[in-house]
Amino acid sequence: MFMESALISTIKFTCIGKGHGAPCLPATKEDWEKLRRESWLAQMCARIEKGDDELKHRLPVWTPHCAEFKDNHRAIADAVKPLNRLMLDFDEKGHTDEICARLLEKSPLVPLLIEESVRHGTHVLVELPDGMTAEQAQELMKEATGFAPDAAVKDVSRCIYMVPDDHTRYVSEKLFIATDYRTESIAEQPETEIVLKPCSPLHNEHPLEFKGIPYSSIIAEWWHRNGGEPAEGERNVKLHKLAVNLRAICDNKKEVLMQVMPRFGLTDAELKSVVDSACKEEPKGVSKMLSSIIDNLSLTIEHSDEDELDGAENVQSSMFNVQWNKLPIGLKESLVGVPVSMHMPVLCGVLPIAAAYADQVTVEYCDGNAQRLGLMSIIRGEQASNKSVVKNAVDIWKRQLDEEDALARKREEEWKERKKGRKANEKAPEDPHVLIRVVPVTVSCSTLLKRFKNAQNHTLYSFGEELDTLRKTNGAGSWSSKYDIYRLGFDYGEWGQDYNSDAAESGVVNVAYNWTMLGTNGALRKCFKADNIENGLSSRILVAEMPDSSFAKMPKFRKRTDEDVAKIQQAVNRLRSYTGLVDTPRLRRAIEGWVEQKRIEAAKDIDHVKDTYRKRAAVIGFRCGVVFHLLSGCSKESKACMEFALMMAEYCLQQQIKAFGETLESQFLDARDEGVRYGSNHSIFDQLAPTFTMDDLRALKRGFCGEAGLRKIISRWYRDQWIEKTDRTHWKKVNSETL
Repeated sequence: MFMESALISTIKFTCIGKGHGAPCLPATKEDWEKLRRESWLAQMCARIEKGDDELKHRLPVWTPHCAEFKDNHRAIADAVKPLNRLMLDFDEKGHTDEICARLLEKSPLVPLLIEESVRHGTHVLVELPDGMTAEQAQELMKEATGFAPDAAVKDVSRCIYMVPDDHTRYVSEKLFIATDYRTESIAEQPETEIVLKPCSPLHNEHPLEFKGIPYSSIIAEWWHRNGGEPAEGERNVKLHKLAVNLRAICDNKKEVLMQVMPRFGLTDAELKSVVDSACKEEPKGVSKMLSSIIDNLSLTIEHSDEDELDGAENVQSSMFNVQWNKLPIGLKESLVGVPVSMHMPVLCGVLPIAAAYADQVTVEYCDGNAQRLGLMSIIRGEQASNKSVVKNAVDIWKRQLDEEDALARKREEEWKERKKGRKANEKAPEDPHVLIRVVPVTVSCSTLLKRFKNAQNHTLYSFGEELDTLRKTNGAGSWSSKYDIYRLGFDYGEWGQDYNSDAAESGVVNVAYNWTMLGTNGALRKCFKADNIENGLSSRILVAEMPDSSFAKMPKFRKRTDEDVAKIQQAVNRLRSYTGLVDTPRLRRAIEGWVEQKRIEAAKDIDHVKDTYRKRAAVIGFRCGVVFHLLSGCSKESKACMEFALMMAEYCLQQQIKAFGETLESQFLDARDEGVRYGSNHSIFDQLAPTFTMDDLRALKRGFCGEAGLRKIISRWYRDQWIEKTDRTHWKKVNSETL
């Protein structure tokens, strides 16, 4: 007799991460099965099978040996709910069915899962009996299957790559029970033998979606457009109105409404009364507002029908889950009409100008220093990769500044005309010192200084459609000056120039300058070369990559409605209304935890590139989170706000490493003999035995690090109390599970 499927569906039996280094979140059977049925996952695995090995490292992962980690940090010391299970890897290709048949006939250990790996090997997850070591289990399974599993001992933090549902050969319902930390209700269940059975998805009595859109998403957007969720005293009225509208897309079926309607504490009888009342009213069809909600939400699922996830870059972008219905005003409307694979580039494009509007705000960062919201982004992609989708969104955000600047430029032109037309002995008209905030990216340093002097403590903004034009226009000398200005703009630093001439502007200012630029990959490489990659600008830029459009179908866009445009203007007004210090303690804690996690990862891998970029990626993610918080209008940072900030920090880090990592790494290797091969996927520290020698470390470094570099590595590990010396030649890991 099986356990109640409803009970099993609530148990979190594993953790799932969007990638190898991403946070691993507790997951249920439904989460696990849903991910394995995603079409983009199948497409990724198909590409890997055809030889695209690099793509494998972008697969999502899950943890078979642990169901929860502290702060979602996948490490031995942070294992909150470990499981007595062992995942066995059989590397011989093409033998999954044979191994499965033998284990079904006679297995020395209880199998929980048998699946084919992405490269046609075999994964077998078994229960590990009390007192049995992993080595003993491996030997038993070798005898039972006739194949030798990978001899490496797998710790509790081990993860494996997710594979599609059709790779599953057999799965036991016991997989989803996680017997090592059962709830009381589970513990009271009598022990029953659970046999293996083919994996089959569960189906609801009624589909909980409309045209592929979950009813929960439709309802969330309904609350957003109707003053939020009901407060005390208005619950029944608001629920009745919602039910009246929802019934039009539920075929007026009461049983469907009972499944999809939120309850807010109502009993079944009370909710049934609301539903009965709503269904008695005369049907009027789908309301205008509900139709608008469905049209907008449908944009978030179009990639399934339009095959937009053909390219590896598109798959990577899709793994950064932009939860459209959780975005605040302004950011949400920026994505209306935008294909899912382009959500991240559009967000990265509009965030700098959104931050520029909040230029009267200061925030305290994790280190205790006050900051302004300086953001700079480069959206890169090959020719005809639809970068204009970013421009269209930015143009709407820029409207208020453009209108104000048009009046200011008119005043300045009139002043210039009066100055030019004055008589020889006539006094020159007084400079109006107009405030102009939107400047072209090709602006000269002298004019830019003038704009800063007249900025009245506001942030200037530039949008550039062609990064290559900027590079060519500035030239070598001016381009170097612009590098300095951009770097200082990120930190609100001082910059100036001093000329003994009225023809050039002189003075010293604090640089408040945000910008968004579009460009090809080639133009980006020309701007950031080996001779300037270490100057600090690359780590201050939020890079976003357009999806690969090679041989892809033409994407479909939709125009934003007047209502969408109006909401973006409301967002602008909201950002401009904030002044003074905005305290975000929850956001600080979240970002501080993220940057520390990346520090540990970089230290264990001796990855100088990640260590360089993680620090400012955290700052960028934090500032994006502040913009989200301001737009939300909440008194304190919401969970969605912190998730957004962490997502932006992770995306920024990955994109910086992808765009600049190889060039920066080559500079590290040239500058000192301590670099590591860029892109390494295994921790050097973790690969070392509990007790090791310098020769062991030297072998792992494979000649990429000289003797001085090796001594420095050992010294750093010793300083951080990761290791201790046992004799003249041997070192021992100290509490390595806490790292």
